[in-house]
Amino acid sequence: MLNISKDNNVLITPGKYKSITSVAKRPHYKILNRVIVGFLIFLVACLFLPWTQNISGSGSVTTLKPDQRPQTVHNAIAGRIEKWYVQEGDYVKKGDTIVFISEVKEDYLDPNLVNNTKQQVDAKKMAVESYGDKVNSLDVQAQSLNTERELKLQQAQNKIKQAQLKIKSDSMDLEAVKTQLRIAKTQFDRSTALNKEGLKPLTDVEQKRLKLQESEAYIITQQNKLLSSKNELINARVEINRITAEYSEKISKSRSDKFTALSTQYDTEAQVNKLQNQYTNYRLRNGLYYITAPQSGYVNRALLAGLGETIKEGTSIVSIMPASYDIAVETYVDPIDLPLVHRGAKVRVWFDGWPRIVFSGWPGLSYGTYGGKVVAIENFISANGKYRVLISPDGPDNKWPKQLSIGAGAQSIALLETVSVWYEIWRNLNGFPPNYYNSDEKEAKNGKEKK
Repeated sequence: MLNISKDNNVLITPGKYKSITSVAKRPHYKILNRVIVGFLIFLVACLFLPWTQNISGSGSVTTLKPDQRPQTVHNAIAGRIEKWYVQEGDYVKKGDTIVFISEVKEDYLDPNLVNNTKQQVDAKKMAVESYGDKVNSLDVQAQSLNTERELKLQQAQNKIKQAQLKIKSDSMDLEAVKTQLRIAKTQFDRSTALNKEGLKPLTDVEQKRLKLQESEAYIITQQNKLLSSKNELINARVEINRITAEYSEKISKSRSDKFTALSTQYDTEAQVNKLQNQYTNYRLRNGLYYITAPQSGYVNRALLAGLGETIKEGTSIVSIMPASYDIAVETYVDPIDLPLVHRGAKVRVWFDGWPRIVFSGWPGLSYGTYGGKVVAIENFISANGKYRVLISPDGPDNKWPKQLSIGAGAQSIALLETVSVWYEIWRNLNGFPPNYYNSDEKEAKNGKEKK
């Protein structure tokens, strides 16, 4: 029958047999053939239907801003738990007290520590003012010494001028005496000569000799007087040097005392600043005994329990969920799909526990999905081997449910280019990635065409 026998090579013709012909001409077989042909035509037509390529991801519901996510409240200082003011589930406003702790470090156990430190600050400030007054007094003293030195120098200068004038006067007197001596000697010689000639008596010669001796004696006195005047000039000049040295020493000592006072003043000011810093730290530390809520929200969980428990700095006290927040979805995509995701890309999202019917290739036929857009893409791979993408609601397009809770599961589909079904089947069979296109470039192109 299959013409494979080696002994019989006769070709069998089905039309020669009436049974085969009668069976082939039955009407229901014609209907079946038409159905099969129609179905094949339908399948071929479906291959040319549009198909929206997409990238799927899974994640959970979170908040858009970091300060709107659940956070833990920590203590800034070590202490002992004395009193709780809240319980789990309570709503607290920003600044409400959560727990009160007491001091455990011995450096801060003094109940009057802040007041004592304040008194030390005030005392040091008074010391700074005292040193300032001392510096001003030394400035006045230095000015007085400068004035006194100027007066003493003027006095010494006047003495020098007086000595110079006296020297000049004594020099003139000495010259006059020398002239008188020459006259007396001339008169004595003339009287002696006339006496020898008998024209003058001996008494006149004796008078002239006496006058000559007096002139000689007076010139010696005048020379001594001139030397005394010169000595007075030298003494006046020495006095100027003495006054200059004396008052320089006094002024230098005054300046040294001033600089010492300034150094002590600056050192005291540094101590004041240090004590002021300690005082501020102690006062702020007293405010840290009451641990308050950083923002309004609900107390999710108390991480510590009981009273009298000693805790260290930075210990987690409670967990708070902010009362108001902007919801978002964090989803994870495979590394091969990361280049196809960009900020502003349109995404469809649906949530666990909410009814939905999803046709990934035909987003317009899906039910229960919500519109979103990509707002952030993490550039470092996560611990699960995928990249994190943050999605926010996309305007008024089917607003996200208000009843969503943080941490609920969510699924997402990032919409890519629209292609034919046959192309998508061919792409998957060959293992090719979806087509990449940039919506920003497409909008820029459309803008250029409009221009």
